[in-house]
Amino acid sequence: MRFLFDENLSESIAARLAQHFRGSEHVRRALQAGASDSVVWDFAKRHDFVLVTCDEDFQGMSIALGAPPKVIWLDVHNATNREIAALIVRKADVIERFVADDEAALLVLRQIRTS
Repeated sequence: MRFLFDENLSESIAARLAQHFRGSEHVRRALQAGASDSVVWDFAKRHDFVLVTCDEDFQGMSIALGAPPKVIWLDVHNATNREIAALIVRKADVIERFVADDEAALLVLRQIRTS
């Protein structure tokens, strides 16, 4: 499973997860900075990426258009890059089931703050 990390996420998250999810990319490296949502969507679809984002527009596109690409929408409210990467690693089994499910188009992952 390969992720395409949206521009609203730090490139450091992609770097932190490189060993867990080989072949993943960040939008800024794969496309130019400021690429439109439709360009990002089409790129993810064409290259079989799972799109990882905090952008509510992609959540809406996923609901309206379905998969592919599959979308992981992160509801992380000011979480650090380290916390976001840890959340994705912790939820790897959930993500694997989501990717394998032919009917699923959107997965929401939430960071629950305890303090």
